[in-house]
Amino acid sequence: MTARIHIDRAARVLRAGGIVGYPTEAVFGLGCLPEQRDAISRLLEIKRRSARKGFVLIAAELQYLEQLIELPEEPMRREILATWPGPVTWVLPARARVPAWLTGGRATLAVRITSHPVARALCLRTDSALISTSANVTRRRPHTRLLQLRRDFGRQVDYVLAGELGDAARPTAIRDGVTGRLLRPG
Repeated sequence: MTARIHIDRAARVLRAGGIVGYPTEAVFGLGCLPEQRDAISRLLEIKRRSARKGFVLIAAELQYLEQLIELPEEPMRREILATWPGPVTWVLPARARVPAWLTGGRATLAVRITSHPVARALCLRTDSALISTSANVTRRRPHTRLLQLRRDFGRQVDYVLAGELGDAARPTAIRDGVTGRLLRPG
């Protein structure tokens, strides 16, 4: 696993309003803290991404997401919680106070409790959920090699946290948290 000193440094960068590249279940991600609006604006510029798309947030524990989303009633709640921690992202109703810069102006928010050890450790060290978007320019393939990430984004992000990708062959599946419908296969 990535040395604690590197995770500590990445967490300091995030808390200072920076953007970090880091490994996830299948691809490298770019992220920042969800309350850091300036960092989010920079992240949108780096990816050439529309703010209307919203973001995926990852967390190490459900407690970091409960203030942002509303879990549905049973049996859907049980289905969602059975997939976490793990490589399934759920689109759930956002609480009223969640800002549009996270939701893309929708009434929902995409969230996941990650099982990736480095991403999880980073969430725990920042004591927060993190924005997690694939490390790529919009409409291009996500980066799966650290060297590629450093070459393409090393000067645009504030820190790159090295680590092995997870075992997933593709980015995580995305499911509708109300209906269970598959929105994007994993």
